[in-house]
Amino acid sequence: MTEGPADNYGGVFDGSMGFGAKPALILIDFVEAYFDPSCALYAGVEDALENALKLREAAREAGLLIIYTNVSYTQSMIDGGRFAQKVPPLENFVAGHPMGAWPEGLEPADDELVITKHYPSAFFGTSLASTLTANGNDSLIITGLSTSGCVRASCVDCCSHGFIPIIAEDAVGDRHEAPHKANLFDMQAKYADVMPTAAILDYLGDLRL
Repeated sequence: MTEGPADNYGGVFDGSMGFGAKPALILIDFVEAYFDPSCALYAGVEDALENALKLREAAREAGLLIIYTNVSYTQSMIDGGRFAQKVPPLENFVAGHPMGAWPEGLEPADDELVITKHYPSAFFGTSLASTLTANGNDSLIITGLSTSGCVRASCVDCCSHGFIPIIAEDAVGDRHEAPHKANLFDMQAKYADVMPTAAILDYLGDLRL
């Protein structure tokens, strides 16, 4: 029988970190481009958004810090660097483009934080790590798009900055199932605790008690 990755990784990459003492919730790049079929970036990830909204509601009730990210470039896209050079459809995120808007139902509340980024990771070139540290957060519940891109990059940086990444496996999404599953497996093995939305909702419900 051929050895599968779960067998091969077993006993080496099967640790767990838990929720930490004070988590925050992040919603990465849930913007219109990924939900509009006319856009080149459309990914068919409506279920991920639905589950992220459930987590946001529970996080609000539990009093967690809630953070959103989006991507915005100047008209010339000079601030997109090699990322924009490699992925031309990022032109949909030039400031003011309708594809960079929040989808209906996701609009942040006035007391929730929006971080605008230029590259995949929510940490790279932003104040996110400093904000989490100042607020006393030691873990980050991660939702968003896409699993193999900005979610993974943010997960690795989250771990590297000393925070516990918790990936809501059905509140992240990708345009293809293969990279989605492969990156969930890899993040669980090496960087994060990956768990279903239902388990995270149970935890957040206990915080409200």
